[in-house]
Amino acid sequence: MVEILKFLGTTPGIVVKIISRYILKEHFGPFTFALTALTSLMLLQYIARQFGNLVGKGLTWQVIAQFFLLSIPFTVAMTLPMAVLVAVLYAFSRLASENEITALKAGGVSMRQLLVPSLSGAFVLALVMLGFNDQILPRANHRLAVLQMAIFRTKPTFALREQILNTVKEGQLYLRAGHLDRASSRMGDVTIYDVANPVNRRTIYADSGKIEFAPNRRDLQMTLYHGLMETVPTDKPGQLTRLYYMRQLMRVNGVASQFEGTDNPDTVSKGDREMSVCEMQAALAKADTGLQRAHADSVESQWLRDSILAANPPATTGSPKAPKRPKPPAGPHPKAPKLTSAFGVGGAYCTLLAGAGRIAAGSPAVAATKRPVPLPPSSGIAPSVGGLAGLAPDQRLNMAKLNADQSRLLRNRYDVEIQKKFSLAASCLIFVLVGAPIALRFPRGGVGLVIGVSLFIFAIYYVGLIGGESLSDRGYISPFWAMWSTNVIMTVVGLALTLRMGREATTGRGGDIGELIETIRMWIARGGRRFGVPLERRRRVREA
Repeated sequence: MVEILKFLGTTPGIVVKIISRYILKEHFGPFTFALTALTSLMLLQYIARQFGNLVGKGLTWQVIAQFFLLSIPFTVAMTLPMAVLVAVLYAFSRLASENEITALKAGGVSMRQLLVPSLSGAFVLALVMLGFNDQILPRANHRLAVLQMAIFRTKPTFALREQILNTVKEGQLYLRAGHLDRASSRMGDVTIYDVANPVNRRTIYADSGKIEFAPNRRDLQMTLYHGLMETVPTDKPGQLTRLYYMRQLMRVNGVASQFEGTDNPDTVSKGDREMSVCEMQAALAKADTGLQRAHADSVESQWLRDSILAANPPATTGSPKAPKRPKPPAGPHPKAPKLTSAFGVGGAYCTLLAGAGRIAAGSPAVAATKRPVPLPPSSGIAPSVGGLAGLAPDQRLNMAKLNADQSRLLRNRYDVEIQKKFSLAASCLIFVLVGAPIALRFPRGGVGLVIGVSLFIFAIYYVGLIGGESLSDRGYISPFWAMWSTNVIMTVVGLALTLRMGREATTGRGGDIGELIETIRMWIARGGRRFGVPLERRRRVREA
């Protein structure tokens, strides 16, 4: 700090470089410590939760070690923004508590200038984190899924969780078990949802059961005991078939048909968290196409049903015959929705990567990144998968609604994951805007301030992410606002606090954690008085 004061009043460029290096140096130590400590704590928690599922199951220590090593990237993706906030809070509170901020202000350095190096470093970290979330994290998640599939072939109950809905076969079969005995592969309080046939869906209940692979090691075999099977045909509303059984054998074909070994992870289909941004953008465009086709089928089915009813009205005495409507054309409905390509932030990112790849390759025909799948021309709607043309109008309408719901769910899921990657990267910048003004306002808060404020902001941020993802999956809010609403709120708060920087009346002797608590108390009291609640703005001091 003494070296910086010597250069004050000389060339401004030299002073800016020295101050920037000094500020970044103050962040490096706390950032490294926070990243290591938080990652270790979360990883230990994950190990403690999974240790019982791995040890004693006949797995080698190499497989167990690989399992935990592949879990590190996901942990780092969560702890890196947290480490940025901890580093900012600790660095600026230390600078303020030792009067270094006061010395810089006396030398003509504004408080907002001190944020420039921190924001620059956070911007670099945001770019690094975006690349990490786009390339390294999906590959690690995919290899972890492949490893889990290999373990699953040996122990089918390993991939199942108690008291939650487990996906046995995506879009076809789901299983919920109240109790699991992984040593014997037995289940208790079993509920199975079979939606493979959209017209004839089944719900199977069982008191107990056993799950194992068939001798071909590709099909899953479940033996269920003491239960019932309910069948609800969607084409016959109000009809319910209920069948009781003592022992029921159920076989699910092709559960492990895509698995060939951990040395070839490309043979296993990827989930949404195992894809890069461009891969998810391609899947998003495909799901968007399916959604619009389902909407087109719904419009055409409704039109076809109305046309048939108009052409063949019910026979009633004394009523004039309804006019006959023209027969619907063989092609797509003239008012069917037109297909549009899903773009958004993911599409812009993939276009930028493709352009950079072409420039690096020196040829416009070479693209380093996969582009989204091309959509059909907007002049018509291609036939839907599954052949709805041979179904009755009512069945076709029900099938179109089911296809629309499934496509909408997939579209929201992929869009949420794309937005999440960019949202987590942007949080590095947002935490600087929020953390620095708080640290300067309460310079003597110390470790208590760092821990308290960090936990409070972490809780708000990650609860917002998890809650937003759940609401988006249910279709209540758009994927963009599900992932960015917390960022927008914290950005507004951070900008408001940044505008007040430099107006603090505290010195190195004040601004401790007690003053922070008193300030929060005053804010609550002020808000309560606005709503007519008589709260005291200041704490009473007891007389001796």
